[in-house]
Amino acid sequence: MDVDTFAWLLTDPGQQVLERATEAYVDADADPVRAAAAVRRLEPDPDRASAALTQVQLRARAVAKFGDDAVRMYFTPEALEQATRPRVAAHRAARLVAAEAGTVLDLGCGIGGDLVAFARAGLTAAGVDLDPVRVAVARANLAALGLGGAVQVADATTLAVDGFGAVFADPARRGARGRVFDAEGWTPPWPFVTDLLRGRAVVKVAPGIPHDLVPDGVEAEWVSERGEVKEAALWSPTLATTAHRATVIASGGLASVTTEDDPYAGRPRPVRGIGEFLYEPDGAVIRAGLVTAVAAGVDGGLLDEKIAYVTSDASYRTPFATSYRVLEELPFREKPLRAALRERGVGSLTIKKRGVDIVPEELRKRLALRGDQTATLVLTRVAGQGTALLVQPF
Repeated sequence: MDVDTFAWLLTDPGQQVLERATEAYVDADADPVRAAAAVRRLEPDPDRASAALTQVQLRARAVAKFGDDAVRMYFTPEALEQATRPRVAAHRAARLVAAEAGTVLDLGCGIGGDLVAFARAGLTAAGVDLDPVRVAVARANLAALGLGGAVQVADATTLAVDGFGAVFADPARRGARGRVFDAEGWTPPWPFVTDLLRGRAVVKVAPGIPHDLVPDGVEAEWVSERGEVKEAALWSPTLATTAHRATVIASGGLASVTTEDDPYAGRPRPVRGIGEFLYEPDGAVIRAGLVTAVAAGVDGGLLDEKIAYVTSDASYRTPFATSYRVLEELPFREKPLRAALRERGVGSLTIKKRGVDIVPEELRKRLALRGDQTATLVLTRVAGQGTALLVQPF
């Protein structure tokens, strides 16, 4: 889709075709071939008909990420995949509001997902992007949702950003050959990011960013939503409030744990034997290196110094970990493990593992269980030894 085709899509005739494409897609049970035939009867131009039907398909995909907003928004395939989830973007916007940023410039705004969050939080937002289509889409999304904000085509590396209360950047981490893991290969590259972080800036980066790459004084925040780590964000020293932060967003709300919550920071990690309860820290907590903060919060310790499982004799519900009751220890070797599970009538088995060279899907097939009971099995190391624990989530 080019800029001219997208501009047509926003006209009254384009909106009529888009509405018809939506109806045809529903009538065809989401079969794009059958829907395309119906759309072409109304709009013979193949590019315009394809653009309308593509938007319908993208909107259907976007509902999982953008909810009810998706049916009013516009997307491109790559930008939809890369766009920040709304609750994650809203959290970032709220932090900027708390920091009294007032205005924010989004460098590389894509289709405007973060601009929407900034505007809804009450910030005066502007965005730039090198891609004219994405700029047009971002502008249309703000208008479709009734939000203010300015968007234009520009090279982020050439702009003076001093006039804004804060700057947000999301460097592109994909190239012609796929995902780019080396920060020097991002667009804009890592030196540009470090320059931004000398001012009032927050930069979205990959969750796998090495801790030693984070500049001194910069806060690194890892964010998960519903148990899945979505991103890391680097907050410049003028916006930082800690060194490392893990933020967990769930259906019930949001919670954060920071370096200041970890009494073991800079000290030996607490290791102990298996207790009555096992805690599996959230991925954001693990990425942030705050597993021992979770251990302290549940009056427990680690099963192994290098493995992110926490155990305790106390029962806690914590937003930062999945909680299990330890039912019993089973044999770790495969043959006696199979016999023990069959003896207990287990047919459906969830396998969790850390620190052991086992592929759960392959092990499950080899166990060939056929009972009526369901169970959860944790395979890990305790004091350096392979251990199998039958546990029950609570």
